Formats: sequence, C-alpha cells, structure tokens
Amino acid sequence: MDVRRLRLLRELADRGTVTAVAKALSYTPSAVSQQIRALQAQVGVPLTEPAGRGLRLTDAGRALAARADEVLAALDRAEAELDSYRSTPRGVVRLAIFPSGALLLLPGLLRRMAAHPKVRLECRDVDMTPPEVPALTADFDLVVAHRDDQAPPFEGARVEITPLLREPLDVALPLGHALADRARIEPAELVGEPWLSVDVGFPVDDVLRSLAVRTGVRPVVVQRINDFQVTKALVADGHGVALLPRYTVDSPRLVMRPLAGVRAGRNIEVVSRKGATERPAVRVVLDTLLAEAATVTGA
Repeated sequence: MDVRRLRLLRELADRGTVTAVAKALSYTPSAVSQQIRALQAQVGVPLTEPAGRGLRLTDAGRALAARADEVLAALDRAEAELDSYRSTPRGVVRLAIFPSGALLLLPGLLRRMAAHPKVRLECRDVDMTPPEVPALTADFDLVVAHRDDQAPPFEGARVEITPLLREPLDVALPLGHALADRARIEPAELVGEPWLSVDVGFPVDDVLRSLAVRTGVRPVVVQRINDFQVTKALVADGHGVALLPRYTVDSPRLVMRPLAGVRAGRNIEVVSRKGATERPAVRVVLDTLLAEAATVTGA
C-alpha cells in the first residue's frame, strides 16, 4: 500500500472532512478524494461512504486508519533511528499550550531550549476545552492541556498522555476580606459570594460547579473571564472571589487560601500522537517540559 495514501486516510480520520485534509496538506479536495479512491481500489473494500455532502470512514476505513498509525509510527521510528546517528536532535517541533499554562511554563521552557539550537520550537497558545484536546494532535507534535481532578482522562486510543504536574486551585480573595484570616476556607463560608469564573466547559469552572454539589447552593457567577491576569485584577479590586491556580498567579494584592475538604486542582498534561515522541527533537522538548514542571513544583 502507498504510504502517502495511508497518511491521507489517517488525516481524514483525524480531521473529519476531505476539505480539511486538503487545506492542511496543501492539496486540492479532488486530489485527496482521488488518492482515497485509489487506496480503496487497492485494498478491495469500501473505505468511505457518503455522509450528507461529504464522506465518512466505514468500519473498514477506521480499522485501516488505526493500522496506518502503526505503519506511520514504524516509519517515524525508522526516522528516529537515523536521527540517532546525528550528534544532536534537529528540526521543527510544534507545541500548543493553553494560555495560563504558557504563562506558567513557557518562559522557562524557552530558556532551557536555548541549549538545543538545532531544534526550532514553534509555540501557539490555544484556549482549549478537554474534549477539543485530542484533535489538536493532528496539527501539533505536543499539546499541553489541563483538566480538573474529577474529569476523566483525555480520550483517544491513538494518543499518549505524559503528566507534567498537578496545580492546586485556591480561593483568591481581596485584601481585607472577612475570610482572609482563615488558614483554609470551608465551602459553606463562600455561599452568597460573587464569583469570577471562566467559560463553561473549562476546568476551573468544573471545580466551581462541584462546590454546588458540596454546599447545595449554586455559586453566583457575576463575570466569566478566561484570562487569569484579568481575574486577578478584578478580585484585587473587590469585584468578587475566584478559584485561581496556585503556581501561576501571584499578587501582593490578593489573599490565596486552599479550600477545606474539597480536592480542587488541575492536572497539566502533554498529549501527543502515538509514536510522536520517538522523534528526537520532539523527545527533547518533552523532556525539557518535564524538567521545567519539576522546577515549578519543587519536585
């Protein structure tokens, strides 16, 4: 089977439409369709079927796409073996990272990567919800994502997960708040407080909603802001309280206190396609991320 055609089939499995595959790989849609048809003729079973105005994979198509991962991973391993004969890792590594994770990890990561001048790290901040994460591996070698303690692991039989760190979420209060002298804050003490949260579906809001289960009272969210630096300023100015990540947010104008009796935190993890980290340049970026995360937590 033609490796290029297998790669197109895998891209169709990842991206969902012929148009998306064509755009990502700089093909025309007709060229993509022609190559998929040629692969179908070669294997002798239908790999796609009509779905509205587009195509979707048949069961056979999905099975072959999964096997294509194995074939392409084997090719990646072959490339990795060749790379191992060179003195240093080299090439472009594409990294997606959620914004507050970038604030926490990216400056140190880039400083450390200066020791690997032949690896060019291309970074993009992406405001991602957990369900969106696996699909990002179609465009990025490494995706730094976060999910709350109660959330299930990132889904996908074709991705690998590397834990970086767990960051506690503390209650952020303005100076002089009535609860500021507490060592820990009971959830019931926060009933009636105006809350500043993030958009629905993001990890911090998931934790806030778990407080409603604990107290039986739905938190009153007065503003939804995804930028923690903005939220920090609003809390400091007395516009509400918030759950903010302990290592990322630091301000002399805030009081940060842990919640009592509630496991509130976010797990920061690297998600990648299976086989991606066998490429030396990708592996060195992942190892550097792990080293930076250990510095953040003091591990």
